[in-house]
Amino acid sequence: MILHLWKARSTSFTASAIVARTLNVIAASFQQTAHFSQLASPLNLNLSEPVTRPELKALVLSHYHEGKFHNLFHEVVALPSVLLLACQNLKQANHGAHKHIGTLHEPPQLSLNCVSTHFFSLQQLSSQLSEDKFDIESCCFSIPSSSTYERDSLVLPNLLLKVVIEAIRMVFEIVYDDRFVTFCYGGRVDMGRHTAIRYLKNSLENPSWWFSVSFSKKKFGSQHVDKLCVIIGSKIKDNAMIDTIKKLFETGVLSIEVGGCYLGRGFVQECSLISILINIYFHGLDQEIQELRLKINRGNPRFDDKELAIGVTNSVSFRPIKMYAVRYLDEILIATSGTKMLMMELKNKFEMYLEKDMELSVDKVKTVIRSALSDNIVFLGMELQAVTPSVLRPSLSEKAIRARRKHLRQKEVERLELRNAKETNRKKLGMKIMSHLFKKLKKSSGSKSDFQIENEVRQIFNTWGDEVVQEYLESVEERAQWYRRLSGGDFLSLERIRNQLPPELVSAYDNFQEQVVKYLNPIKAKRALEEKERLREEQEEQKYAARTVEDLTKLCIKVDAPIELVRKAVQNFGFTNHMGRPRPISLLMALEDADIVKWYAGVGRRWLDYFCCCHNFKNVKTVVSYHLRFSCLLTLAEKHESTKKEAIQHYTKDLKTLDLNGSETMYFPTEREVAMMRDGNLADPKPVDGAITMALIRLASDEPPYRCVAHFCNRTDTTVYRIRLLESDLNQKNKNGRKKVVLGMGSIHQSMNKKCLPLCSDHISELYLGRLTLQDIDCTSFVDVD
Repeated sequence: MILHLWKARSTSFTASAIVARTLNVIAASFQQTAHFSQLASPLNLNLSEPVTRPELKALVLSHYHEGKFHNLFHEVVALPSVLLLACQNLKQANHGAHKHIGTLHEPPQLSLNCVSTHFFSLQQLSSQLSEDKFDIESCCFSIPSSSTYERDSLVLPNLLLKVVIEAIRMVFEIVYDDRFVTFCYGGRVDMGRHTAIRYLKNSLENPSWWFSVSFSKKKFGSQHVDKLCVIIGSKIKDNAMIDTIKKLFETGVLSIEVGGCYLGRGFVQECSLISILINIYFHGLDQEIQELRLKINRGNPRFDDKELAIGVTNSVSFRPIKMYAVRYLDEILIATSGTKMLMMELKNKFEMYLEKDMELSVDKVKTVIRSALSDNIVFLGMELQAVTPSVLRPSLSEKAIRARRKHLRQKEVERLELRNAKETNRKKLGMKIMSHLFKKLKKSSGSKSDFQIENEVRQIFNTWGDEVVQEYLESVEERAQWYRRLSGGDFLSLERIRNQLPPELVSAYDNFQEQVVKYLNPIKAKRALEEKERLREEQEEQKYAARTVEDLTKLCIKVDAPIELVRKAVQNFGFTNHMGRPRPISLLMALEDADIVKWYAGVGRRWLDYFCCCHNFKNVKTVVSYHLRFSCLLTLAEKHESTKKEAIQHYTKDLKTLDLNGSETMYFPTEREVAMMRDGNLADPKPVDGAITMALIRLASDEPPYRCVAHFCNRTDTTVYRIRLLESDLNQKNKNGRKKVVLGMGSIHQSMNKKCLPLCSDHISELYLGRLTLQDIDCTSFVDVD
């Protein structure tokens, strides 16, 4: 009996505890709802839908008072609508390129219920952020390195932490983007590599000296993080935000390595927040450069319009001293049109500022002042050189001039043949019309016919007459012949005859002669043609003189792709043999035919998109159209144990493959597409490093279905793929230790080698084609496969 009473009592206590806990949860949820509604009430935000960018900007600016932003982490970043927008941005990075392929479906828009049902609760995440209960360390995943060359382990954030990081990045972008200087590129909307190169080509004129700042390879330490937090604190008064940034650096999720080769390349070891943090850290240097530019411009003498006009007439040209600067993340280029002493002074100032104020280590051996006239300089992986305008826009060669003259002669012959054919057709058609009208009139016996075509015939003959007159007026010989017929030997020009005629007839004759002289006089026509020819020759002489003067007084920037490094990369990664001829890559034979073509297409398009702004772009086109295309054909031929000729007959030179529906699809750019490519890219292209150094091998296993690791992809019809880093195989062949394959080319962290990832058909295709990188997927969700 005592036992039964104890059981009943414990049951009642358990039930009461459950009820009390439930009431506490409900009360807490009501408090969270009231708290969120209070946050959203000033701007009437709908917390169940993603906030728009104007609404987010208004929300951030509403927290600005007394010269600083306040409580952005708790009252902006922690909002569910802001977190939902961060989820949407992460998903768009995976699905933004799907519209280019017709077989892929359009991804649905994310909603609060969808994220909470399939992934994690945004309300719970929002509550943890607003109450400072979010555990960053539990959201980090450390992968030890399996390589002896790279001993540091890789720390990756999971999808939950990536959403928080993206929300912080969006807030920082609104706070700082308008405050950055105009020559700050990277990590900004429409301010990528091509925009920086376009600025150099259009604005940098007459450089005499330049140098690029080269940093010693060094990671951000605690002193750099503290200084970065001080810079952020000068604009944002938010201890929770700064503590979160410090915690991300402590856990290793944020790791900035100045002087490395991984920033802005889409590698897995790069966090999306790094770019804007680098811009914030270098903002003081940018302001220092801006002040020096304004100081140099103010030091130039001022001229009014009259003095400039006198200088032009006296053939005296004035070239002001200017300073140019471009910075893309940690790559800095400084150029000036002044003396070398001025450049040395600027270089010393920048080195002192970087080493003392920013506590960075400058590689003084590589940071060298170079002459813009004789030495080229490497910036953003491209070679810059100061050349005359005639190098960029060369005049026609003798062969081109002869070809142009031949083309004009052929056009003239075609025009004469067309004219003769028109005259013949007019004559035949006119005779048919006259015969038809004669038959109609004869049939009607002079009476009025119901079928009247006088207006149509009159219009046709008027049109023909105008065309004939226009053709005759364009010919000097025809006009001279008609002028002699109408003006020579006429008795009405004699005085004694004119006195005997009526005045109306004489005046009509005089008016007719005036019109004949006006329109048919060959002397005036010849003079007009000679004047036209003289003006054309004068314009050509003026253009030639202007080009000559421009070549003597102006220097422009020529941007070239490092074609030797591209060829070296092509050879080292197995596309060509030691003689430079295409060869197959045996590692790719384990892939499907379509995946092999996609992998080659991804590498080729990365190169084409990156170097499309270069002057020697045709050399890169040759590498893609010849070396990569035929290496792909040879790989397919060796996989199926056939010859190259049979592979070309089956796949064609356009590398056509069959998709899942059985229809032919072309992933590799055709030769015509490659030939028509031009500089028109405003986005920030990813270099080829991530595509050329990685291959994904499909595994034939009986593993249960996993969810796709792409951001917010809930598809479970996935296939497991193993990552193979090609550079790790090349490093094993190096006998002299760690050695970069190609100068300036980065690599994916070695800890990702042989990791297995479940991917759906859409996202594996995007990875092969180079539109998706490892930075755009959740690499912490890899699968352990024996």
